[in-house]
Amino acid sequence: MRLRTFGGDPVQVSEIGLGCWQIGGDQWGDVSDTDALATLRAAVDTGTTFLDTADVYGAGRSEELVGRFLRERPGRLFVATKLGRFPRPGLPENCTPANLRAHTEASLRRLGVDALDLTQLHCVPQSILERGEVFNVMRALKAEGKIKRWGASVESTAEARLCLAQEGLASLQVIFNVFRQTPDTAIFDEARRKGVAIIVRLPLASGLLAGKYTPASTFAPGDHRSYNQHGEKFNVGETFAGLGFEKGLDVTNKLRPFVPPGYTMAQFALRWCLDFSAVSVIIPGARNPEQAKANASATTLPPLSADLHERLRRFYKDEVAAHVRGPD
Repeated sequence: MRLRTFGGDPVQVSEIGLGCWQIGGDQWGDVSDTDALATLRAAVDTGTTFLDTADVYGAGRSEELVGRFLRERPGRLFVATKLGRFPRPGLPENCTPANLRAHTEASLRRLGVDALDLTQLHCVPQSILERGEVFNVMRALKAEGKIKRWGASVESTAEARLCLAQEGLASLQVIFNVFRQTPDTAIFDEARRKGVAIIVRLPLASGLLAGKYTPASTFAPGDHRSYNQHGEKFNVGETFAGLGFEKGLDVTNKLRPFVPPGYTMAQFALRWCLDFSAVSVIIPGARNPEQAKANASATTLPPLSADLHERLRRFYKDEVAAHVRGPD
């Protein structure tokens, strides 16, 4: 597994991490404790050192499982979590100073650590970000030693720019994949200049870019891919990159001829993300050990050619951009 520096921070992390949304078990279908822990083991066995979770995933279950794993594998891992979307008390109350502190303490307990490696404001509405109080709380929590670094997971480049203006920001987590290319031209250069790490979520566009879905594919009732295709519950961009399943399948099939010989479609999509120097880590999720191992394999592949990157930029502009819904 190749390592990268975390933005301007000297700490190094695996360039492919593990997104732990799936093991929360509440928005990707059921995942047993046994399968979740096996998935964590498989990812770390490949050399993965970066785990990304959140307090809202399974209302604390994902953090608890990661905490169990940390006790099992006490070696040095970098665990990122997030706060702001927990169901109780909910937004906007989650973002008061008192509740930000309470949710931080709860994450510390569930993970079983003395200080959080990274905590991220979790898709906090732009109106709250604009008031600035949440950033002051993050700075205070770092000064007190509760957190080592803080960042923000954002839904739009407008929110990303707002966060990039904040002193002390360590990272930005963004949706970035072949079907969502805007962050490259909108924020990557500024993030690089400021030493802000870029964490890429949804590099496989909710599985579309694994290339295994067909029109007959179905998803469990508790899987967001069955109930959030039009943004019914949260930002539509978090599900199939905002394209919807039918359109997503259409553009995925048009993308197949671009996949180089010797690459699976998933490896091709992950390698595309890794080719951007502003990116510190990508966090594909996995529901089982096989998926975790397959995702990690992209680290061994050479970069895509400059010509292929240019063709993919044109593909996005001509075939995809007009169909992306939600903030970009």
